[in-house]
Amino acid sequence: MKFGVFDHVDDSGLPLPDHLEARLQLAETYDRLGFHAYHVAEHHGTPLGHAPSPGIYLAALAQRTRQLRFGPLVYLLPLYHPLRLIEEVATLDALSGGRLELGYGRGVSPIEMGFYGVDMAEQQDLTAETFEVLIKGLTSESLTHEGRFFLFDGVPMVQRCVQQPHPPLWYGTNAPGSVERCARQRVNMVTLLAGEAMHAMISGYRQAYVASGGDPVAMPLLGVGRHVVVAETDAEARALAGPAFARWRASFVQLWEARGGDNPFVRNFPKDWDALVATGAAVAGSPATVRNFIAAEAENAGFTYFLAQLAFGDMPLAAMQRSAELFGSEVMPALANA
Repeated sequence: MKFGVFDHVDDSGLPLPDHLEARLQLAETYDRLGFHAYHVAEHHGTPLGHAPSPGIYLAALAQRTRQLRFGPLVYLLPLYHPLRLIEEVATLDALSGGRLELGYGRGVSPIEMGFYGVDMAEQQDLTAETFEVLIKGLTSESLTHEGRFFLFDGVPMVQRCVQQPHPPLWYGTNAPGSVERCARQRVNMVTLLAGEAMHAMISGYRQAYVASGGDPVAMPLLGVGRHVVVAETDAEARALAGPAFARWRASFVQLWEARGGDNPFVRNFPKDWDALVATGAAVAGSPATVRNFIAAEAENAGFTYFLAQLAFGDMPLAAMQRSAELFGSEVMPALANA
């Protein structure tokens, strides 16, 4: 099993320069501790995401880390001109010496898409064509494409990725309908679902992957994301998690409540930390408690990548760094061969 970090870069109450600096210091901690990768969300017009242009944020992170892989989870493809995105991806891969992990998706929020004038009736087709052009551009010396949304005639692809033919691909999804496509395309998949829904996503990918001729030994990573707080004792971890989650959840629902939007995943999201823990989507405790939680989940579901959301809400930087250090030194080594 591999271990990574997922981060919304959500509002912490700090001024934006201090907020971003704290996250970059955390990234240095993740780098030192040997986490596999750091994945950042893209959101717009909401305190849930203070990295609305993930490429800019990750360019800074590339210069503050040495081993840590990183990438968006996900680039919202309907918001990008594919030519600009091709060049950005290649530049980030070069700046980091080939450490980019390329996550993509179509976006779950019609409110955020609406800020950019995206027609939701065209969102899926626009995403598919943007992805097609992106891969063509990353794997060709010149880009030629004629489609519904884009037309290119022999555009030179001057920016080239260090990783060939392109950086590893990732797809974040809570939609069962996406699983088979991810498996056929050999894309690393991450879900935030828990319980039986999570189990169905992981097992569905495995079945579709084998059915489409995939080599089990070369299977992409299958990941789950969880809110995680580690402290010396269970009581200390829970005391940190509760208030921090309350602030994170306020950011999570703010735009939907302000604009009257509806999303079942948001509408039904647990109201407090204890309710979140009850769903299986979070854990706060000592290293032993967290180890046991992850081991039990992995044995039940068979995922191969655990994404810990270690920074959220207004948890103090020192507490988040200590949580990461305990996770990296006392949880990851014990489960690496799980």
